Parts: sequence; structure tokens; C-alpha cells
Amino acid sequence: MSTRHLTTVQEIGRFAQRVGQLIVLSHSKPFLCQMWESADKTARAVIEIARSEDGSTLRGWVVHHDLISEHDRRHALLRDYLVNTPPDNRKVAEALRPVLERFVRVAYPDWCAPGDMLGKFANLCQQHAGKSDQILDAARTHELDGILAYANRFHHDTNRAYETEVINDGQLLDFVRRTLAWTRR
Repeated sequence: MSTRHLTTVQEIGRFAQRVGQLIVLSHSKPFLCQMWESADKTARAVIEIARSEDGSTLRGWVVHHDLISEHDRRHALLRDYLVNTPPDNRKVAEALRPVLERFVRVAYPDWCAPGDMLGKFANLCQQHAGKSDQILDAARTHELDGILAYANRFHHDTNRAYETEVINDGQLLDFVRRTLAWTRR
């Protein structure tokens, strides 16, 4: 959220304490989500204007659906897969690499900037192995390479035929477990 958005949220919050009712309209869901999170939980309500067949309509807005990031959805998909086999294993396989990428970008920002490919990070880990500026130890680097080799089969940047790649449920289950374990460290 930008400084301008944060300042606006704070000013509206101060204003809300001085009035009986406040209505906030915006086209920016991230801004509205921030407003929702900072509002008095006992005195807030929310609706959205939704497109309908003949124009638009008002309906309840389930804010927490928009508070959840795409990374959160993918991570939940992997965790759920361990318990229940979803109807679309392909989505699970396609989620492996983005989950790894997000983790690496947060855990190793000096080595994997936004927009960098995960393969570049893995190569850097191999190049720096055993040196004073080592990024990952040999075992974690090797495990990342193994998971990445599997995940790349289901990623559009690394396999043009990713949509037709055959999925073996046992292999997928193993790589989901390994991905979740690797991202916990």
C-alpha cells in the first residue's frame, strides 16, 4: 500500500471517530481492504456494487476473499492436496513453482528480486556453495534443484507443453510434501 493510501486510511479513521456514520466508496479493493481491517470491528458493514444482467446491484462483499493473496490461495491448495485430492491436479502441479518463488523472494530478497526467475536463484546458490557468501547449504540447494526440475514441467516459462504434461498422483504428492517442507525452513 502506498504512503498516500495509508495516510488516507488514517485520516478517514480519525474522521470516523468524530461522526455517527461514514460511507467510503472506492474502486480500489486493496484500499477498501485496508479500511476494513482498520475499522472498528463492532461498527463496520460492507457491500459492493456488482455487475448484473441488466446493470448493477448491491450485494454483501466477503472481504476476506480479497484479503487473501494469490500466494495464500496457492499455498492453501498445496496443503489441502495433502488431505483431499482436488478435482484438478494440474492446478496443484502449476502452483509448486509460484509457491517456491514467493518464498524465495521473501526469504532471500538480496538474491532473488521481484521479476527474477527461480532458476537464476538456484544457479546463484550453486555458484556460491561452500563460499563465504553461501546462500543455501548443499543439501537445501540440491533439494531446491530437485523440486524445481519437477515444478518446471508444469510452468509456462520452462515447458511450452506444460498443459499436456502427464501428472502422476504419487509423484505430485511427493513434490507437494517436499515443496511445503522446503518452504518451512
